[in-house]
Amino acid sequence: MRHSLRKLAKAVAITSIAVTSTLSMAAEKWDMPMAYTDSNFHTQNGKAFAEAITMATGGKLEVKVHGGGSLFKGSEIKRAVQTGQAPIGERILSGHANEDAVFGFDSVPFLATSFEESETLWKAARPHLEKLLDKHNLVLLYSVPWPPQGIYTKKELNSLSDLAGVKFRSYNNATARLAELAGAVPVQVEASELSQALSTGVAESFVSSGATGYDRKVWEQLTHHYVVNAWLPRNYIFVNKQAWNGLDEETQNIVRGISLMAEKAGAARSEQLTGWYLEQLSSNGMTVTEAGDQLRADLKKVGETMTAEWLESAGEVGQAIINDYNAAK
Repeated sequence: MRHSLRKLAKAVAITSIAVTSTLSMAAEKWDMPMAYTDSNFHTQNGKAFAEAITMATGGKLEVKVHGGGSLFKGSEIKRAVQTGQAPIGERILSGHANEDAVFGFDSVPFLATSFEESETLWKAARPHLEKLLDKHNLVLLYSVPWPPQGIYTKKELNSLSDLAGVKFRSYNNATARLAELAGAVPVQVEASELSQALSTGVAESFVSSGATGYDRKVWEQLTHHYVVNAWLPRNYIFVNKQAWNGLDEETQNIVRGISLMAEKAGAARSEQLTGWYLEQLSSNGMTVTEAGDQLRADLKKVGETMTAEWLESAGEVGQAIINDYNAAK
């Protein structure tokens, strides 16, 4: 995977050499905090993105990735970039839904359950998101979806009522609300802290992709993964507005071009890895299975409730996103 992404970086550097030859060599360095482990495909894609920028600008803009929440914790990254403590960063988009419900458009249960639908929804939402981010002193660069979300447990799950009283790890408003509607107890836990939370009993179940389960070796504490394809949450890369405006036009164009390539490469890799992650969970002893009829019926009911709640919270902008999405399907 890293090899293919390095090829992307080299290709961008070659195609950009005519532009970079005209640029001043006064180097600027940007530290880029990311929340997920260095082995995660989002982080690897981010590193290829950073390398491509550094090479394509001839070193005029050097971007260095700090993965695993090592520079700022996941919950701190957006604020750090807004305030200029870091010029660029990555965060899970729906992690900010408590600030504005529009940030949670990607985590409305069963609205977009495939990569194709996720891409259509992203195109519908992006113009609205860019306007929102501008108010937060941020410039959007690109976004990459996670694989579809499934449910992890340490016991058989036949219906949502089987989660009653279970400590359920949440990472955004949607997962916390799902836990509440299932009668579980939501517990906010960052991905970097998930393994510890499971091993100490702080969390006993959660909804996430196969990627998170694989990265955190959750088979050491949990036994079941139910494939439900609830939604495909997205990570996004954003820049402090002042840092962005400090770049000359040529450099901005290079960054935007590489962002488009990184978005496509990341989405393709996410889709490619979806089945592989589930195979790894299974090969490490987890029971990986499709959700049964009762569980799916329960989830559909929860999804209808959460969709109505999200539309009420997101207001006109949320309805505009849904309208544009439905029109494009």
